[in-house]
Amino acid sequence: MLRGIYDWTMRMAASARAPWALAGVSFAESSFFPIPPDIMLIPMVLSQPRKAWWYATIATVASVIGGLLGYAIGYYLYDAIGEPILKFYGREHALDAFQTFVQEYGVTAVIVKGMTPIPYKVVTIAAGVGKMDILAFVGASIVARAMRFYLVASLLYFFGEPIRSFIEGRLALVTTAFLVLLIGGFVAVRYIF
Repeated sequence: MLRGIYDWTMRMAASARAPWALAGVSFAESSFFPIPPDIMLIPMVLSQPRKAWWYATIATVASVIGGLLGYAIGYYLYDAIGEPILKFYGREHALDAFQTFVQEYGVTAVIVKGMTPIPYKVVTIAAGVGKMDILAFVGASIVARAMRFYLVASLLYFFGEPIRSFIEGRLALVTTAFLVLLIGGFVAVRYIF
């Protein structure tokens, strides 16, 4: 099955419909779909590197819009739709911990969680359940998703095919290292300068 998905994404990456497919996967993944946008983004950037930033933009915008659907599911339809989605991912018990994390760290919590390989739909639904301020949620989503997709696009643009297997196998490591550097930079600016 995975081989079939891989073959389909490689064919789709070269088609004129690829940006629409990327937008659809990015939108759906932010609220209910189990497959991350990287499965489309990676082959698309590799097949047309000069469009790397455009593809990252499509993934970001569609993911943020899909995140609003996830937020609405959490806010209005948690019992009917949100809870079954979280159970599917084995994250129904993570809701309380995430809500505490959001209450304690606010926007930073959504940015940090939005960049990690944790399914983004868990973040969006939990933000809705916790009734996080919608403008803060949208702003944090834009930052988190842009950082994630532009990081992947940048690595592929500058390093090409050799970095592909590294990203596919170690996306968690790449995003964690990036987060550590980013947070370290903020700490340095705040306490050193």
